Amino acid sequence: MAAMGEKFVVGLIQMRSTKDAAENLTRASERIREAARRGAQIVCTHELFCGEYFCRTEDAALFDLAEAIPGPLTEALSKVARENEVAIVASLFERRAAGIYHNTCAVIDADGSFLGKYRKMHIPDDPLYYEKFYFAPGDLGFPNFDTRYARIAVQICWDQWYPEGSRAVALGGAQVIFYPTSIGWHPKEKAESGRAQLDAWKTIQRGHAIANGVYVAVVNRVGFEGDPAHGDPGIEFWGNSFVADPFGQVMAEASTDAEQVLVVECDPAKSEDTRRNWPFFRDRRVDAYEPILNRWLGK
Repeated sequence: MAAMGEKFVVGLIQMRSTKDAAENLTRASERIREAARRGAQIVCTHELFCGEYFCRTEDAALFDLAEAIPGPLTEALSKVARENEVAIVASLFERRAAGIYHNTCAVIDADGSFLGKYRKMHIPDDPLYYEKFYFAPGDLGFPNFDTRYARIAVQICWDQWYPEGSRAVALGGAQVIFYPTSIGWHPKEKAESGRAQLDAWKTIQRGHAIANGVYVAVVNRVGFEGDPAHGDPGIEFWGNSFVADPFGQVMAEASTDAEQVLVVECDPAKSEDTRRNWPFFRDRRVDAYEPILNRWLGK
């Protein structure tokens, strides 16, 4: 593991996904190698990158897409990690047992070793995002992972809207928080609300960087997935993967609709400087926050 003060380089793989898992794995692996050639040391995929975002419908047959973690997919990615000396954060559909499935990120170190996993804690249930049908809530808490290059943490998609998870991993010492994501526009909403939705998504995650003095690395898929002719209106995934520094400044950002690989250097000294001048951790009233453990404080 690198010393806590050393610079490190993150890579984000913004790509389209098809229904062909083998094809998606091959293309993602090629892009991970590209990121490594460009200097990336820790590379992250978008959410559930091995297939289309299948939660648009409720279909029990789709549980067949899941596999154990560790399993064949992590073994394949471990080989890529080892050959390219990159740590990999890979978002996968986990089969834990019959009837118990999770939306999970596997973390693999640069020597190919399996460091552990994070299971998505917050599970949405919205039109075209029927995740509660498929995923049990995470039960591994908010872990950090010590890769060869940096101490990292993961929050998955819907998690990114909750300040508590990002705060918890930052308090655990994360130098960068990865947010693998599959988010986009409902066709009927884009014209009226699309710009505001995208702005809110960027703002909340930049806010996590500012509130915690930590780098955030957000990777989203692109492309349209759906079949309007057969009743599936689909989702237009909006890309815009980005990395923000510990004061929320966007260092690099991908486009709305193109496949791209972002590679960005992160300097822990920026976190040190930001936290000295904006000492939110110092001034936290840890003695007074018990009320937020309640669902609601009214009647």
